[in-house]
Amino acid sequence: MENVKIVKATSADADQLQKIASETFIEAFSAVNTEENMKHYLEQNLSLTKLTEEINNQGSTFYFAVFEDTTIGYLKINTGKAQTELKDDLALEIERIYVMKAYYGKGVANMLYDQAIETAFEINANYVWLGVWEENPRAISFYTKNGFVPFDKHIFKLGSDVQTDIMMKKNL
Repeated sequence: MENVKIVKATSADADQLQKIASETFIEAFSAVNTEENMKHYLEQNLSLTKLTEEINNQGSTFYFAVFEDTTIGYLKINTGKAQTELKDDLALEIERIYVMKAYYGKGVANMLYDQAIETAFEINANYVWLGVWEENPRAISFYTKNGFVPFDKHIFKLGSDVQTDIMMKKNL
């Protein structure tokens, strides 16, 4: 998709991050989760306070996909101790790639993904890893198409619902 720019977010962008993070999470998962569990997750994990902490974490970096001055998606990557699980200094974690549904299939997720891989090469990572919900075939297909393979599973709590994520990695 032409005219989409990938822009690194700063702490001054916390409000914009909270807006796009909440909107894309609701679009992606509200149809398959209870309203109560969604509300709990948004309050605990995508609040302005929580996202401000994350954006200020030295090991975490956020990027926005911007089309005609509108943020249409975002990426969160983690290195070192900011990683959610492995905490491997030779790895980069893609924690989140989210795009507004209106822009699905237009290459925006690929642009965000490319930014993550570019960053992994810049920091000389040996591999990139992530967790993806086992009930999200679209995302699993995206990562598989990009060379990721499953290597483990972990638990992800969405409110009171215990879900399983497939952990996937790609050697560089």
